[in-house]
Amino acid sequence: MSRSRRPPGRTWVYDPARAFRQSKKPVPPDLQHQVQRRAQELIDSTLKPRYIQPPPQKPHFNYLVDIYAKWRGPFFYFCSHYCSPGPRALSPFFESKFARLQYAGINRFNLAYFRHTGQWWEVAQLLSLEEGLSRIEAGGIFTP
Repeated sequence: MSRSRRPPGRTWVYDPARAFRQSKKPVPPDLQHQVQRRAQELIDSTLKPRYIQPPPQKPHFNYLVDIYAKWRGPFFYFCSHYCSPGPRALSPFFESKFARLQYAGINRFNLAYFRHTGQWWEVAQLLSLEEGLSRIEAGGIFTP
């Protein structure tokens, strides 16, 4: 009778940095309000004027109608709201998330964007709120 073995070259190791980055700590309510307020300022002053256009005369494709942000657990999402005008649309509107700040503890956040593969891809760890919002403001991969 043979014993089952692990594949060679694979082993479990403890990574304290990863444990800190993926913290399950609750977000303090005052920090939640501060992040919500600062994000709303960014959305109103920069993101909406940059990305939201008037609806087309004869719409055939989806178009952006709103940008907003919301908390869900330790995650703070930047979301875009699209109108889907086609006759074969499953629903008249849909939501898409394009950026995510994850609370990592001690007023630090991990920044991720939503890839075309349907997964979140973390691009920066342990940023301050100002650093995270400035990267989202810069656009690039954080485009709705």
